[in-house]
Amino acid sequence: MIGPIRWSQKDASTAGCSGDRFHGLLGALTVALGVTGIPAADAVAQLSSELRTYDAPRAASPPAIDGSLDDPAWRAAPWTEPFIDIRGTEWPEPAWETRAKIAWDHNHLYIAAEMEEPHLWATLADRDAILYREHDFEVFIDPDGDALDYYELEINALGTEFDLFLPRPYNRKGKANVGWDMVGLRTAVALDGTLNNPSDEDRGWTVEIAIPWSALRPPAEGAASDDPRETDRYATVAGGRHRAGSGPRVGDEWRINFSRVQWPVEVVQGGYRRAKEPSGEDRHPEHNWVWSPQGEINMHSPEKWGIVRFREEVGNSGNESPVDADGDPSGPDTRSSWSASR
Repeated sequence: MIGPIRWSQKDASTAGCSGDRFHGLLGALTVALGVTGIPAADAVAQLSSELRTYDAPRAASPPAIDGSLDDPAWRAAPWTEPFIDIRGTEWPEPAWETRAKIAWDHNHLYIAAEMEEPHLWATLADRDAILYREHDFEVFIDPDGDALDYYELEINALGTEFDLFLPRPYNRKGKANVGWDMVGLRTAVALDGTLNNPSDEDRGWTVEIAIPWSALRPPAEGAASDDPRETDRYATVAGGRHRAGSGPRVGDEWRINFSRVQWPVEVVQGGYRRAKEPSGEDRHPEHNWVWSPQGEINMHSPEKWGIVRFREEVGNSGNESPVDADGDPSGPDTRSSWSASR
């Protein structure tokens, strides 16, 4: 076995996204009560104390989406804390470091990530393939923090993209819309090593992402906000739900989280493969490393994601209007061997 996967019945579903991958909102409390003996209230308090926050600066100029993180926008943005185990700080530290940056402007949300990785591995090349079956990096976005109508993006070291929309979490009978796309999405990866080559030891890879605010729009008649029975039970944004296709104002706070899925791998016939498959005894032989801990192996509890505050670091300050829902994304639509555009 080489080095330090995520599994669920999502792997068995035709859409690629069934809810049994995740344990629901009570998972952390079940562990706390049944295993550690921590009272439920204390477990909730512990999760709240581990919640991470990030102040995202406005980019003075858009970064080039080429996988290189040497743009002025990235030099001005701080790194997040190193990622930790999805369950929290009481679990073993990740073997290899992962950290991220966030910036924004009138048209886009920008995300960068840097991952140490001795074994660069990715074979899934079809768009919307279920990328977490191999190593990947994932982004989760809930603009108004109500745990409804949120977005997910996954990317692997080949630069393959998998994006989807969920009206509500799986444990609330949410069904992923894999056919939904982030229109105008641009991504790139850069590899410090050789892909799928076990004969040497690699150093890592970086990811760079530009998501147009205009892309954060639920599919027609597919939003939970269309259902009058739904309520803003977790909303963190003043003024109610997110206006489809719009960006934040200075001072707004969004729920965002990042996840890295890392499988134990072994070498077979000159290539990598998973060293261990999920089973009844071990449903999660993979590592799930995240920015802000979830308290359980379940990314689909949006109310537990970290909080990103949008700050005015350059340019005009103060009370500007949200980005126009129909505003045109800016920036070049470039493509290279390790970048992609939608």
